[in-house]
This record gives sequence, structure tokens and C-alpha cells, in this order.
Amino acid sequence: MARLFGTDGVRGLANDELTPELALGLASAAAVVFGHDCARDARPRAVVGRDPRASGEMLEAAVCAGLAATGVDAIRVGVVPTPAVAFLTADYRADFGVMISASHNPMPDNGIKFFSGGGHKLDDAVEDRIEATMAEEFARPIGAAVGRVVDAVDAGDRYRAHLAASIGNRLDGLTVVVDCAHGAAFELAPQAYADAGAEVIAIHAEPDGLNINEDCGSTHMDKLRAAVLEHGADLGLAHDGDADRCLAVDSTGQVVDGDAIMAILATALRSRDRLRDNVLVTTVMSNLGLHIAMREAGIALRTTAVGDRYVLEELRRGGYSLGGEQSGHIVVPGSGTTGDGILTGLLLMEQMAATGERIADLASIMTVLPQELINVRVADKHAVAQSQTVKQSVADAEAELGDHGRVLLRPSGTEQLVRVMVEAGSADTARTVARRIADVVEAAGS
Repeated sequence: MARLFGTDGVRGLANDELTPELALGLASAAAVVFGHDCARDARPRAVVGRDPRASGEMLEAAVCAGLAATGVDAIRVGVVPTPAVAFLTADYRADFGVMISASHNPMPDNGIKFFSGGGHKLDDAVEDRIEATMAEEFARPIGAAVGRVVDAVDAGDRYRAHLAASIGNRLDGLTVVVDCAHGAAFELAPQAYADAGAEVIAIHAEPDGLNINEDCGSTHMDKLRAAVLEHGADLGLAHDGDADRCLAVDSTGQVVDGDAIMAILATALRSRDRLRDNVLVTTVMSNLGLHIAMREAGIALRTTAVGDRYVLEELRRGGYSLGGEQSGHIVVPGSGTTGDGILTGLLLMEQMAATGERIADLASIMTVLPQELINVRVADKHAVAQSQTVKQSVADAEAELGDHGRVLLRPSGTEQLVRVMVEAGSADTARTVARRIADVVEAAGS
């Protein structure tokens, strides 16, 4: 049987793959697992949040029912970003947290992810315990021992206060357009930026349960780029459906991706002697331009597999100060336990305010190298991984590119597919080398 948990919780088509019955079972199993680990005499508590997609209402009801049925009190915080649930789990001193969201995925999808006490993502072993517990019988409390469901009226205020305390400079004089993706940050993101002094123009901030991520947000940035130019704004910020991501647009409408944002924040922290061991943690997908820029700035890179959970693991292992992904998941452990798009936007604008520089000037610390990505469908991706011909092709390409390029082969985790990525000093070189390797991969996997 396939593992139920993926790289970011349990996801699927809502009411088809991800049913209310499954949500109830997951919540009950998590309640048993975390209830066993609860050290207090009082019964366990769990924070429950969601994004605004329509199926979230149904799944929230099922999750709260599953928690209450196992004697856990559910603190319902409503529509809030994923990082807010992580923060509130710690702030309310809850035993665990539950977020119902499919992030940047289309509206028909949904997902359930868990946070341990303190607001940390779960490791594989805990997820496996939850999955195994779903097949077990558990004692059902009765009477006063049944869990209660309460609404937390101060959840948004607590999270906004946390965000405000995370920056040291006001943002007065900056005008920002924020694309809320009709998602979980539709109220909190504009409020947080305005609280800090910025003039805020919010777009795609009218969720109706059906329009989340629809041609907007961090995966569709054309409308944000146009709005920045139309309003003459200093920058634009794009969030995804659950606001754990942030990408930016400069005043000329050019996209500033997660790599550039990490470069800006890493050098800012280093200049204040707040970058632990002068290390930035990122994934293998970050552009070589980031590697070059950080090397020149005296900052070492630690690279992980793709996925913010692996970045988080490395940050915690080394006690480092900053990490993230090209996609805009940025993690600042000193201010949060997971990627936080609103916090990223605040820190980015704080650096603009502190230096008086435009975001384009700050981002110019790194030059993005042209990248070519080819997805090669094969009959046997394992044969590709073992192929000496493929290994030699990659070695030849790396020798040809030298210090001004790189090659990355990544087999898909779910399909018979191998991704060939090449970065080089010119787009033509990247395209030529990638095509050459792709042909060898295709032949080896046939």
C-alpha cells in the first residue's frame, strides 16, 4: 500500500481522494499519537486552521469531529495562513496543529498537514505512527471527557503582533501591491504590511471559496506585474493560497524569485552579524547564480533535496539562520518554525527601508544564469540512474561547463520521468547541453 503522507501532508482531490471520512480518521489518529505524548494532566489541545477553499469547511468539520471524538479540544482559528497555524500552535501551547490547505494547488484539491507542539513540521517517523494508528481501535471518551470545539477570536491579532515584532524598521514611504491569491492571507497580509507603515494596494483579495489561486498569486504573476506598473508602486508581493510562499516584483515589473530574495536577506543578516556560521540553506534547484553570489559575499551554501521539509531539517540540524527555495518558501528560524510568506515580505521591505535602495538594486547582487529544463519520459527511470552512458554524458557536460554551469538529473518520485536541468553562461549553451543529455537519458531508459 502506498504511503498516505506525501512531502507536505496528505493531499488529494477533495471529497474523492481526500474524503471527510479520511479527514476524520487522520485527525483521530493524530489525536491518539499526540495525546500519548502529552505531558500535561489537562487533556490535549489542537489548533485547527484552513484556507478559504469551499471543501475546507467540510474537512474542518470532519477534523474537529475526529479530534473531539478522541478527547482532544479543537481550537478553531478559521481562515489563516499555514505559518499562522504553526505560530499559534506554539503561542496557545497546544499539543499539535492541523492546517487544511492544498497551498498553490487548484481549488478542487485540498490537503491536511500537521504540526507538532511548538509548531514544527513532522518527521517521517511521526507521520508513519499516525498512519499506522488509523488502522487501530481507540478508546472513545464519553460525557465530559469528549473534546470541545472552540473558536479563537484573537488568533489573527496574535499572529499580526508576532509579525510586527519580527522587524525593526518601519516601512513608511513604501508602496506595495500584494497579490493575495484569493487565499488565506486575503486579510492578514494587507493588514500586516499596513501595520508596519507601508501603503498597501491589495489585489485578488476577495475569496469566494472557488477562486483560490485562479490565474493569480505566486504561480501566475502577470497581473501583479501589471498592477505594480499601473500604480507606480515600489514593489509587488505575491503569495500562494496558504501564504507560506512569497515572490516579489520590482518597480519595473521584473520578477524577483526566491533565490534573489534569499540573496538579499542573507547578505542583510550577514551585515548585522546575524547569519549563523555565515551559512544559507537552499535546495539543489537554486540557480548557480545564487551559489556564485554567495561565494563572493563570503557566505557558504548548504544544499538539500527539493522540498521545504528538507530545508527545515538542515536548518534545525545546524542551528542556521536562513534557508529556503527558489519557489519562495523562505524560512527564518529566529522568527518562525516554517516558511512564512508575509514575514518574508516584511523582511524584504525592511531591507529596502533600511538601505533606501530599490528592490532591483538589492537583487542585483546575483545574476541568474540561463536554465534549461527538459522532462524526459522513460520506460525505466531506475535504468537511467544506473546507466554508465548517462553518467559519462553528465561528466562530459560538467567538464565542458566548468565553474560557469552545472547539470542536475532528478528522477520523478511518482512517474517514469527524468528531469534534466542544465545551467550555463548562455541560453543557447544550456539548451544545447540539456538536449544532448536528454537524448542519452531517453535512449538509456527505453
